[in-house]
Amino acid sequence: MRRKLVVGNWKMNGSKEMTASLCKSIISGLTQTGADIAVCVPYVYLSDAANALKGTHLQLGSQNVADQTSGAYTGEISAAMLKEFDCTYAIVGHSERRSYYGDSNESVAARFCQAQKQDILPILCVGETLEQRENDQTFSVIDEQLDAVLAAAGIEAFKSAVIAYEPVWAIGTGKTASDEQAQEVHKYIRERFAKQNPEIASQLQILYGGSVKADNAKGLFAMADIDGGLIGGASLDAEGFLKIYQAAN
Repeated sequence: MRRKLVVGNWKMNGSKEMTASLCKSIISGLTQTGADIAVCVPYVYLSDAANALKGTHLQLGSQNVADQTSGAYTGEISAAMLKEFDCTYAIVGHSERRSYYGDSNESVAARFCQAQKQDILPILCVGETLEQRENDQTFSVIDEQLDAVLAAAGIEAFKSAVIAYEPVWAIGTGKTASDEQAQEVHKYIRERFAKQNPEIASQLQILYGGSVKADNAKGLFAMADIDGGLIGGASLDAEGFLKIYQAAN
């Protein structure tokens, strides 16, 4: 049976003080530990977060990873560097990276592979814009995003990976896909993998990421193919984030 997973993506928010206090508050509120839980913090706070999380159920992740192993790539952070901070997860292909910074399907695939070389679990983000949804391109867009990674890494790589479906039109807008809309896409993704490897498909964690909050998490997480959430703004409030986590339990 698949475990539920709730991941907080802090994006470009925080301070040393906030990292310490928010991690402490989340950890102190973890009365239920059935599902997995993690926070993906800005690079500069990885050390602070790693120290705060040591020996607890709360795991650490990064918000991105370089598409190269090492070398003259100013401003990039390699998977080997992230491993030194005991990162369990690394987000790759988040829509904000694709939209604002030009991360291509091929670049995302390379980042996915780099994370796995260091035994870091990539959280592969896929999803369509509002225009693409309105033009009935949701599934073709997701196919292209997945195909690039499958071509680079192969189906077996998804034994050690997570997928997050994040409809771009529902990120930071307050809009959320209905439970049924989200389930439809999650089911499509799982069935797509099942055509190649039913066992991998049955174990693959597929998260929903699109304005998940405490008041809608329970309905989303009750769907058959939704295995938790990639949480943005709501993860910056310990109480709200913990309520979302409780919904996963």
